[in-house]
Amino acid sequence: MEDTFSFCLLMFFLLLMGSSVASFDGPLYDSTAYTECKMQPEAALYGGGIINDQASGAEGSLGNSATTSSGVYSPSFILHNLSQGTIYCFSSWVKIEGAGSALIRASLKTEKETYDCIGTVLAKHGCWSFLKGGFVLNSPSQLSMLFFQNTDDRDVNIEIASSSLQPFSVQQWRTYQQYIINTKRKRAVTVHVSNEQGKRLQGVTINIEQVSKDFPFGSAIAKTILGNLPYQNWFVKRFNAAVFENELKWYATEPEQGKTNYTIADQMLQFVRANQITARGHNIFWEDPKYTPAWVRNLTGNELHSAVNSRIESLMSKYREEFIHWDVSNEMLHFDFYEQKLGPNATLHFFETAHKFDPLATLFMNDFNVVETCSDVNSTVDAYISRLRELRYGGALMDGIGLEGHFIVPNPPLIRAILDKLATLSLPIWLTEVDISSTLGKEAQAIYLEQVLREGFSHPSVNGIMLWTALHPNGCYQMCLTDSNLQNLPAGDVVDKLLKEWQTGEIEGETDDHGSYSFFGFLGEYKVSVKYGNKTSSSTFSLCQGEETRHVSIQL
Repeated sequence: MEDTFSFCLLMFFLLLMGSSVASFDGPLYDSTAYTECKMQPEAALYGGGIINDQASGAEGSLGNSATTSSGVYSPSFILHNLSQGTIYCFSSWVKIEGAGSALIRASLKTEKETYDCIGTVLAKHGCWSFLKGGFVLNSPSQLSMLFFQNTDDRDVNIEIASSSLQPFSVQQWRTYQQYIINTKRKRAVTVHVSNEQGKRLQGVTINIEQVSKDFPFGSAIAKTILGNLPYQNWFVKRFNAAVFENELKWYATEPEQGKTNYTIADQMLQFVRANQITARGHNIFWEDPKYTPAWVRNLTGNELHSAVNSRIESLMSKYREEFIHWDVSNEMLHFDFYEQKLGPNATLHFFETAHKFDPLATLFMNDFNVVETCSDVNSTVDAYISRLRELRYGGALMDGIGLEGHFIVPNPPLIRAILDKLATLSLPIWLTEVDISSTLGKEAQAIYLEQVLREGFSHPSVNGIMLWTALHPNGCYQMCLTDSNLQNLPAGDVVDKLLKEWQTGEIEGETDDHGSYSFFGFLGEYKVSVKYGNKTSSSTFSLCQGEETRHVSIQL
């Protein structure tokens, strides 16, 4: 019943946006995901899709094992006639024997190449865990093998159930993205105009302008923005959120013990405040010893404990309530400098202390290779969830999921699947440092950037997107939006296109015979002006997320 309602709602919005219903021939994407181990597997998504039992004559057939020159893979699926460019969503329930738990990876081998990871799950003995991922082929394949393996050398028996492989065309994928945008990032508005006696006025000229956006979309900035008026104007014209690239990091604010200097950060914060830009705090600690101040690396025991407490107190007291978020212990899935030095409860202590000094800031985990790939065993989606739960069970007031998003070649169905699993935690998700590798050409960077941004903006659990594109005289970390003269590069053109697409353009119209005018607008702040004969009036209103139509009344 719920699927039928969702499909009908999708058709309504397609008609509303002027799209042809005939252009969407289903199926509807299923965002269902699970992070708990279950005694019995749930039913397969999409009824199994193109994977069914062999008697059904489906494209995918299950074999108990398959052998290649690389070895024996069990279990596996033999798949026929997979097409290039089609978006394949894969899911399966997985259980193991022979170990308490194991990280199981699904891979795909075609005639031409191997896709090392299309999904992972931390599977357990005695219950079923849910793997969700997907792939997009670079070339068509007549015969492929989808197989499961343990990521370490232990000999475990892998059992699977309720597997599904569902293909989507690019058009179907984009249509669903637009459906989510229409239902989650926009809302219906009806403006009513009447005179002082309460009579509805027909034929009133109405002008509606979105003056600010609700969704935070921004970029990293560096000290290079200070005193650079053209760069400042360029930034403010586009973005409503910022994060300081390096200027709040410990090595920047206290390069020598006891000599804190927040001058640059203060100046950058002044720019942010002056332009009503939301700012994230990045970061309190960085677990990578390479980016830990040299003097801190030499401390041990009580000296180090005292130093980290002073760091939190100094930073958080000075900037209390200035930053909406803080990345507390950056990249803790890959590095553990402080826990190695201070013990297993060090990170928990950081979160507790940070909350004490700035209780209104949302405290985040922040790490890389969570959505970028599933090949990194340190930062799979289940590793992220496990660490987050461990800290929260320990008492950490952690309320934000930070995904850096340093991509090479993005895998859209994997991104969406990982976001689906993280969304089950009901915490705000931010893409915090998005860029595309400089190993690719600028045109390729732009193509892949658009894919990532569309996936982020169209996922209902993503609450903000930050680009990692602070401009320096010698370029940017990996990807720039402009050249040194602030002329757009291809990635900059993509950002400008999407910024325009994701805002309500200026609307002009007239009230109907009920004295009303209706439209769908992106969430944010609005100004509405009306004119009737020689009378004018104006008002403002906020458009927040909600299922019901927002009604605004203006009196002339």
